[in-house]
Amino acid sequence: MAGLIPRDFIQDLIARADIVSVVDSRVRLKKAGKNYQACCPFHGEKTPSFTVAPDKQFYHCFGCGVHGNAIDFIMEYEGLEFPDAVEALASDMGLEVPREKGTGQSRDRAEIEDDFALMEKATQFFEQQLRKHPNSQRVIDYLRGRGLTGEIVKQFGIGYAPEGWDGLLKALGGNSKRESQLLALKLITENDRGKRFDFFRDRIMFPIRDRRGRVVGFGGRVLDNEQGPKYLNSPETRLFHKGRELYGFYEMKQHSKQLEQVVIVEGYMDVVALAQHGVYNAVAALGTAATPDHLQLLFRQTQQVVCCFDGDRAGRDAAWRALENALPLLRDGHDLRFLFLPDGDDPDSLVRREGAEGFASKLAQARSFKDYFFDHLSADVDLSSDAGKASLLAKVRPLLNTMQSDFYRELLHEELAKRIGRSTAQLEALEKGTKPNRANTDSRQKLSPVERAMGLLVQYPHLGRLVKVNNTLEKLKMEGAKVFIALHRQTHTAELNTASVLEGWRGTKYEAQLRELAQWQHQVDEANIEKEFKETYVFLIDRYLEQRYEELRLLPEEELTRERKLELVQLLQVIKRART
Repeated sequence: MAGLIPRDFIQDLIARADIVSVVDSRVRLKKAGKNYQACCPFHGEKTPSFTVAPDKQFYHCFGCGVHGNAIDFIMEYEGLEFPDAVEALASDMGLEVPREKGTGQSRDRAEIEDDFALMEKATQFFEQQLRKHPNSQRVIDYLRGRGLTGEIVKQFGIGYAPEGWDGLLKALGGNSKRESQLLALKLITENDRGKRFDFFRDRIMFPIRDRRGRVVGFGGRVLDNEQGPKYLNSPETRLFHKGRELYGFYEMKQHSKQLEQVVIVEGYMDVVALAQHGVYNAVAALGTAATPDHLQLLFRQTQQVVCCFDGDRAGRDAAWRALENALPLLRDGHDLRFLFLPDGDDPDSLVRREGAEGFASKLAQARSFKDYFFDHLSADVDLSSDAGKASLLAKVRPLLNTMQSDFYRELLHEELAKRIGRSTAQLEALEKGTKPNRANTDSRQKLSPVERAMGLLVQYPHLGRLVKVNNTLEKLKMEGAKVFIALHRQTHTAELNTASVLEGWRGTKYEAQLRELAQWQHQVDEANIEKEFKETYVFLIDRYLEQRYEELRLLPEEELTRERKLELVQLLQVIKRART
């Protein structure tokens, strides 16, 4: 992996970034008082509930709950991982991202970039072979026979891996270091005798690009179905992780930043054929079912995801695995649907036969998440019998417990009651004691004094400079006291905003709590914020003094030294004065 990005650089980047500019360059904002508003880019809505606060350098959607700073927005909107989002933000601001020199197996940025450069050279090699190899006409005829034009082939960077054993090796090798790199990136392979040769041979090559457009792997398709496996994908490498990448995602985003719907299909050719007919919202999982990473990425881009698979056993298995992976990720406003094509049909053949309109009409018939969920689980269950109803209940219950969306959980709960002929109240009685222990933080009516102080500090970091840090409060026996003091230290000496404060807690176990507090509706008038914080702070000090007094008072006589007795007297005097 590359060296880490220095935390100081990330903090400086957040301090320099203007979240209004970052968001407005991607989603048009309108002024609304001291803040800015827009319709949320992460879920469908007609009335704006997406707010950007320049003073806090923070965004929040009151509809779907997404929130964060400039880096978070780029991660969500562009579908990037954290390091790539930092790179993107820095690039927008004309800054170079430094990297700490790692230890052990860490690799510096130059080595990573060299890997990407080599993958791009391999792509160019395959494209050149498609034009100039003696077999090129055979390959071009095949692609034309599949309805593809030269323009779409060029757009997706499709090429040809020659049938010889060492075409790529000879073209890109040349020395032992380069051969080792080709081997590590699985562009060549090695047998038990140490003989090295091309990994892909006599195949149509589909370059797989990451979210930034860099080639990370390849998919190779045979020209003759009798040649071996129909598709051969790059194995996992230091650049390529098939559970994270989606074929066609980069090309899809290049065509449209705003997506009403994304279709997951099974093959590379499906994606390309659909694009050939003007359907640019399709992606393909790489030889695996849609993973949680895939689905999370797609739900950042669109409200509706349709899984469009073959109706055979493999397609239905892939669809169910996708549904299981989606359950914990579904948020209110997400729409997951399933379309199974007739035997012998796939999106490629369908769109060539019926065009984009025909494919769209099929998509309109996709089954809802709820219907597919219950139809699949009920397929081998006799719901006319009590045993069958009990079986369905047993199948559904653990799946419901993985869901975070209250809406979808209740929707499935109601459908389950209907299918087994029970009321929802009867189901609740049957399920008593089996529901997950989920803390509903949104319904929490009252924060503790420590949480109030933390929430005020997160939302108004300048408050940390108003009072001196009292390290003894770390000993206060209230949950969160140590976190509050750490937060106070963070805000005491530096001029920070909400975004900068939260960035300092990224990746810690307290990040989620502090992000929640950043959205807390404190109901305190802005003019009284400083007074509220000071009074809360004094309250915490008073509680610590009372705690310390009780600790000393309960000590055995033999442990009460002269200093402790004097402290006990002084504490009592302070507490009495505070109460008068």
